Parts: sequence; C-alpha cells; structure tokens
Amino acid sequence: MKIGNDLILATKKYAKENRTQSWLHTFSTFFLLTASYIGGIYPSHWAIQLFFGILSGLLLARAFIIYHDYLHNTILFDSPLAKVMFTLFGFHMLAPVSVWKRSHDYHHQHNSKLYTSSIGSFPIVTKQKFLEASKKERFVYLFIRHPFTLLTGYIFTFLYGMSVRTLLRSPSKHWDAIFAILYHYGIFVGVLLLFGWQSAILGFLLPSVIAGAMGSYLFYAQHNFPTATFQDAKDWSYIDAAINSSSFMKLSPIMNWFTGNIGYHHIHHTNPRIPFYNLPTVYKEMPEFQQNAKITSLWPKDVISCLRLKVWDPEKGRMIGLREIYQKA
Repeated sequence: MKIGNDLILATKKYAKENRTQSWLHTFSTFFLLTASYIGGIYPSHWAIQLFFGILSGLLLARAFIIYHDYLHNTILFDSPLAKVMFTLFGFHMLAPVSVWKRSHDYHHQHNSKLYTSSIGSFPIVTKQKFLEASKKERFVYLFIRHPFTLLTGYIFTFLYGMSVRTLLRSPSKHWDAIFAILYHYGIFVGVLLLFGWQSAILGFLLPSVIAGAMGSYLFYAQHNFPTATFQDAKDWSYIDAAINSSSFMKLSPIMNWFTGNIGYHHIHHTNPRIPFYNLPTVYKEMPEFQQNAKITSLWPKDVISCLRLKVWDPEKGRMIGLREIYQKA
C-alpha cells in the first residue's frame, strides 16, 4: 500500500491527457447543452420548457467540471479554441477565469488548513474561535454555511462571491468579472425581449439556479462531511488533506456523468492533473483510494449529516453541529 508522496507519484501515469477524448467530451457536452438551451428557451408548453431547463442545469454542472479541468491545465492546454470557449463559458457561469483559477488553485494548496482554507472554499473555524466571535461574526459565518445559501448558490456563490464581491475588492486583478456580469445578464435580457418571461426564467435562469445549487453543495460536501479532518498549518500536509479531508461521493453512473466524476474528489486532490475521465480508472486500479476513502452520497441522510456540521472541535477530532457547540459553552 502506497502512502504519502509515493501515492502521488503512483498516480502520475494516469495524469496524461488523451486530446481526442478531451475534445470528444467537450464538444458533446456543449452540443447537448446548446440543444437543451434551445429546447428550454424556444416558446412552447411550460412543462417542455421546464424539462429542458432542468436538463440544461445538469449539463451546465458537467460543463463546469470540464471548465474546471481546463483551468487546472489538465486538458486542452495551449488550445486557442479551448481558451475562447472556456473564457466565454466562465463569463456565462459568473465564474470568470481570473477569479476561479486564483481561488481554486489556492484552495488546492490550503485544503483543510485551519484559518487559511476559506479562500476558494467554505470557512472553517474551531469551536473556541466561534464562541469567542461577536454575534455579527457568528451570523455571517453561519449564513455562509447555511443550506439556504447553498441552495441559492447562483446568487451568493457565483453572482456575489465570484463576480460582484471580487470585482469590488480587486477591480484591477479581476476586471473580467464585469464582463461576466454584462455577458450573463445581457443574454438574459436578450432572451426576455425576444421570447418573453417564461423562456427567460425556465430556459435561461432556471439552469443557472440548478447548476449554482449543485456546484455549491458538491463543493461544500466534498470538504465538509462527518469524518473530515482539519489541521493547523504546522501539522498540515498536502497528501493527508487530500485523503482525509476530501470525500468520495458515491453517485449513480448517471450522476457521475452529469458531475464529471467530481465525486472522486480525494483522487482529484491527490493529483489534479488527472483528467476527469480517468478518475474512475484510478479508483478501480489503486486500492489505496478505495480503502482510505471518506464516503458520502446524495442520499438525504448523508446530505443532512453534512449540512448540520458547523465548526471543527480539536478535542473531539471532528466537526460538530450547533447543539454540541453550546452544550458546555
């Protein structure tokens, strides 16, 4: 059984792109997404537009994982066509290239590191720090992690977090955020004027809301689950964070397809240069990732277990919920 750096080195043979396969996944996904958008936007019975709106939301989630792999330089590196496609897609998702790449690269280098892991991820504090915080600080902290905030990730994670807030804080570094806002809502207004409110809401807005909720919850549950561990900077190591603080989300084959295999998150964090289409092979051929996996799923029981977690308790060595926070406070 390989551990530590030996485990990372053992994954290198899977970190090779098949350019034909990358383009096949990219073109097929964007073709289906375009067709689904047309079905949702073109005026027809509301039930038909609702169906295509939901389908577009699922396809947006898959397209975002491909976008995410591209920005890791995992697939389609140095392709001018891919650069144009994914730059526009980043605008469309309200997650422009400069914002997503900066925050997500930071997340990979600081995953589960107490006090410094909040950039590009959900904030984590210890029980003691939470109890010492002001009422306002507690409210903001709990609001960011609240199920409502995750459900409305389109607004709070993408529109506000990745576009508006980032633009206001660093306009010179992230000027592309204003293009994202103009691009995204320019399309919305165009659909509204050409096809009416039903098409604008069901065909354009609904897919973004669905994809935003999916993306927010998946990202949350990948690092906020009952057996996740967190460390101070002095005790932190990259591989331990990848294995012990990144979940393996068991999904059906259909949901694995729609989520671009991102459920194999412990493998992705071990080596982000492994293309998403190779992750199931790594899991199958390397028993280390099967035996050490921290498992969660989308079953209601597991979702509730993840959502109730609020802070890290160093004494108990696990995350705890509000009831445990105040038990002995």
